[in-house]
Amino acid sequence: MKTFKIVLLFLLIPIMAFSQIEGEDDFYLDGDLIDAKFNGGGIEKFQEFIRQEFDYSKVTKPGTLEGAFTIDEEGNVTKIRITQVLDIASATEFIRVLKKCPKWEPARRKGKPISIEIKYPMVFKAKK
Repeated sequence: MKTFKIVLLFLLIPIMAFSQIEGEDDFYLDGDLIDAKFNGGGIEKFQEFIRQEFDYSKVTKPGTLEGAFTIDEEGNVTKIRITQVLDIASATEFIRVLKKCPKWEPARRKGKPISIEIKYPMVFKAKK
């Protein structure tokens, strides 16, 4: 009986290890989520766009403004909303900039385009 347990142990360990590796390979080969891209880059390219287009003179006080928007399956910016209001002028400016935003390359899951929501905070500090 002891020999049977030892043989069974040596047989099951390689099988369990193989199944874990196979599962990890399947996860990556199936093509899990690929993030949306803005102008061929990531969120950094989007930040550059915001910095260039946003009129900072509209911001009247320090604090955080947070907006949320959806990148649909075609790469359009839709469902724009402000989730944390700093003041009306800066919120309006943020919406204006997002409305003029060019198309994104949509996110993909398993090779198919999907829509995703992005939350984007902007922190404004007091001028010295």
